[in-house]
Amino acid sequence: MRKYLTVICLFMLSAPLMVTAQDPQFSQFYSAPLYLNPAFAGATQQARIGLNYRNQWPAIDANFVTMSAYFDTYLEDYNSGVGFLLMRDTEGQAGLKSTSVGLQYAYQLYLTPWLTFRPGVQIGFYNRNVNFNDLTFGDQFNPVTGEIENPSAETFGNLSKNFIDLSFGGVFYTGNAWLGGTFNHINKPNTAFDNGSNPKQLPMKISVHGGLKIPFKPGIMGSGIYTRPQERSLTPTFQYKKQGEFDQMDLGLYLTLEPLIFGTFYRGIPTKSIQGFNNNESIVFLVGFTKKGKDDALNIGYSYDYTISKLGASSGGAHEVSLSYSWSNRDPRKPPKNVMQIPCPDF
Repeated sequence: MRKYLTVICLFMLSAPLMVTAQDPQFSQFYSAPLYLNPAFAGATQQARIGLNYRNQWPAIDANFVTMSAYFDTYLEDYNSGVGFLLMRDTEGQAGLKSTSVGLQYAYQLYLTPWLTFRPGVQIGFYNRNVNFNDLTFGDQFNPVTGEIENPSAETFGNLSKNFIDLSFGGVFYTGNAWLGGTFNHINKPNTAFDNGSNPKQLPMKISVHGGLKIPFKPGIMGSGIYTRPQERSLTPTFQYKKQGEFDQMDLGLYLTLEPLIFGTFYRGIPTKSIQGFNNNESIVFLVGFTKKGKDDALNIGYSYDYTISKLGASSGGAHEVSLSYSWSNRDPRKPPKNVMQIPCPDF
């Protein structure tokens, strides 16, 4: 009986954390493009590899650590992009771990000379498991000294679950604006460790994201034949996501002064409340570095989430790091196609 009470307590304690972000989230959501929307596979018109790391609330036990790695490339002969996404997420003291592999395909459809639409699809393979080895139970403690002296008699069996997940997305874009949307977990897979009479469906997540790049007079880098313009722009952008009964909004600005990029975001919906608390989560501060060559680009970003919810700044906020590198993979002997790159930020 104690085993089941322990499990109930663990999930009750983690409930306030799970409802605010049932899926992992990235503050630098455009630096995790394949996680944001499968339509971004191949969107740079190049080959690209990237890494993301996020540590949320590191000062408390109920923290979240998320890591991802991805690769995508553009197939010019087929007006298509393909991508591969690997995710690893660890939640809370009990060590609920989720590992997923996603395979993606996107097609680039030219609607008009100035408007392009990219639909995309992802099929994902998930494994979730819980590790109770780091927890302690009452029967392990000496009642006199309070020290842990005995192994626990509690057994939990094999708490592991595998399932397949399906997602669709799409993005419309012009030379300086974009608007996209994603439907994740369309098949609402059963994530319950017990495959019996109590299924637990993963709620479908809906995301809408977009922005507008406002260019300024470019800067100048280099001299002579090596002179090239440096981007100067202001980019307001947003992301709205809803999963089950819970939703959230990211509103912010990017300021690009190449090679540096600065950004700030507000996350929350101040007009709504969750279990009696205002839906204000954090203010995000971001700084990035970009180095662009003739046929390649390197992007490095760091962001910090300052927690403004009831959890407070003592939670440690969230630290996030992103890294991506893209390079041309087209045959230089072939004449270039009339392609258009999505103007969204790299961070």
